[in-house]
Amino acid sequence: MNYKLILALLLSFCTFLPVLGQTATQTTPQTRPTDDKDDVVKITTNLVQIDAVVTKDGKPVPNLKAEDFEIYEDGRKQNITSFAYISNVGTSPSAAPDNKSAGTPAIPGAPAAPIQRDLPRRTIAIVVDDLGLSAESIRQVRRQVRKFIAEQIEPNDLVAIIRTGGEMGALQQFTNDARLLSRAVDQLRWNVCSRVGVSVFNRIGGPGGQGDDTDPCGGQSYRKTRRALEFILDAMGQLPGRKSLILMSDSLPMENQEGQFETADSFSEARSRLPNADSVADQGFVSVGPNSRNYYWALRKIAEKAIRSSVVIYAVDTQGLQYTGITAADSIPTPIRQGEPAIKQVMVNRSRTLLSRREGGEMIARQTGGFQVRNSNGFQLDRIMEDQRGYYLIGYRPSVETFNRKFHHIKAKVKRSGMNVRTRFGFFGVTEEEAERTRPTPQDNTNLALLSPFGVQDLELDVDAFFANSKDEGSIVRSFVYLNAANLTFTPGNDRHETSLELHGVIFGDNGTIVEQIKGNTVLSLKQNEYEQALRDGLRLRFDMPAKRPGSYQVRIAVRDRNSSKIGSAGQFVAVPDLRNNQLAMSGVVLRAASESATQGAVGPAGQRFRINSEVEFAFVIYNAAIDPATQSPNLVMETKLFRDGKSVKSNANTPISSANQPDLARLVISGVMRLQEDLEPGNYYLQVVITDKAAKDKQPPVTQWVDFDIVK
Repeated sequence: MNYKLILALLLSFCTFLPVLGQTATQTTPQTRPTDDKDDVVKITTNLVQIDAVVTKDGKPVPNLKAEDFEIYEDGRKQNITSFAYISNVGTSPSAAPDNKSAGTPAIPGAPAAPIQRDLPRRTIAIVVDDLGLSAESIRQVRRQVRKFIAEQIEPNDLVAIIRTGGEMGALQQFTNDARLLSRAVDQLRWNVCSRVGVSVFNRIGGPGGQGDDTDPCGGQSYRKTRRALEFILDAMGQLPGRKSLILMSDSLPMENQEGQFETADSFSEARSRLPNADSVADQGFVSVGPNSRNYYWALRKIAEKAIRSSVVIYAVDTQGLQYTGITAADSIPTPIRQGEPAIKQVMVNRSRTLLSRREGGEMIARQTGGFQVRNSNGFQLDRIMEDQRGYYLIGYRPSVETFNRKFHHIKAKVKRSGMNVRTRFGFFGVTEEEAERTRPTPQDNTNLALLSPFGVQDLELDVDAFFANSKDEGSIVRSFVYLNAANLTFTPGNDRHETSLELHGVIFGDNGTIVEQIKGNTVLSLKQNEYEQALRDGLRLRFDMPAKRPGSYQVRIAVRDRNSSKIGSAGQFVAVPDLRNNQLAMSGVVLRAASESATQGAVGPAGQRFRINSEVEFAFVIYNAAIDPATQSPNLVMETKLFRDGKSVKSNANTPISSANQPDLARLVISGVMRLQEDLEPGNYYLQVVITDKAAKDKQPPVTQWVDFDIVK
């Protein structure tokens, strides 16, 4: 092993470095899904296409035919012209093809396989409305979401956990990596600006009276919740296929009454007071009585965005089952406490509070084809996931009158008895072309590629990102980028072939906020032999970004060919440890073929591929190893395991690590060799490296790193 080469690749700090190298084989470009799968809800002059879920006794029914359905628009029966059942779940990982699309290995702590656009999946945004949650409820939300991650998510599911009360990104939060999702759950906290207090009911005699919702931060929490939902739905519209949004909130009422529990006017009466109530308009608050605000139109706007974005909303009333009577937390004067009518009034008021808080969530769920979970402390997330296993895609040809910019109600019926059908409430008569945003510029496309959880593959690109640290420069996230040179546009001239590239790197932190962003430009000028090698073996690039704070991050890299404007992108989870606490830590693990010469200057590219019956070298750096007083040197042991489809296929346990000839005991450069035996099947594998510090006084837990690669024939 060439230690200088390993040190240079792990510890040198070059923002951008192009490198030519070799790979064992080329990968096959990804295919894009068909338009029918990419756009579920279509509203065009030629086709209105809606999605419907049919259940019987609470279980999905997947085997119906077009003749079993009737579709009505504004009460008029439509002729069904297209029909299909779309499954959102694929085969088990063991039955999937031998590539990374097989899904996430069932190994705790292992990296996730990349999400593939063309494979069945469920796309789910769990929106935790911390602006509408009590501290009491947030504990239950954390518990149930953590259970959901452990038990309900399947390998190709795409999930985001987003809070309404913080700065947010949306697209970049979607992942199938349980490590990122667990990190997001850890960040769920009660928001001091929540319109719900510490408990679901404010205690009598305390702030807020007998359970009235308050807003300690200027009365803006409800508006911020609505705006957050609109932002998330707009972003989800950029994702392909049918999506779902699970909204967890204690309080999303359709009206807010200041200090009252009076019944508001009906919504039909409120609408009748407005001119053109059924036309497209950005309606604000509708006054329906003294000291009250009606949020009907604001919520209906949210439902319309969900319909246009192919998003089904499921509302979870996180208040759960509540006791509405007097509790020990209430402070009631003795004369009132002895009065039965007064106690009954408290119970009535609290019951009304529970009902009114859930009305908005129930409305937007029903209008988008979902449902609301209420009176459940378990939140029934398994029922929601079961509901998303598949759906019917039903289309009809609309009339000219459909596109009159008014709202059109949709109703679906199933002719068979005992079945329940849910679909969209309706849509405004605006064509898809009218609703389409301005065509994105190339820069906008690059930003979208950075945000999207799917690796945009106009350029075939893969990324291997990991943490590293040097004494002089501090911590970085280093990314090895692999490009298929055949996708790039080269310009010949002066016995060289040139291409110009933009590299964009972003590190996303909590709730999708941007922690670091760097753009690099390079012109690759290759001699004829280098050009031929690049076409045959691919290009390797190195891209570094500073990691100023410890934490768990989503790293995304996008590359744009400036000649053709083609874009490729990929992302990865990276954990940056805090080296200041003197705890044992590791850099990422880099790989290369043992037969690869050091003069080529390349340690394995992202998506590394190695042949059966070959040797692979791996290397990493250990930080903060304890010093054994008896030997004045570290006492470390290493365990390596090779995993395939969640099962260990090879292991080497408790191998002592020598620190001889190490120039810096605080940064130990460690290497090893792994033999890929003939009996290993081609496919995707994970190498796990576990380091245990035997000299640590406080018995620190072992540290672990993973790296994935492919074995080919």
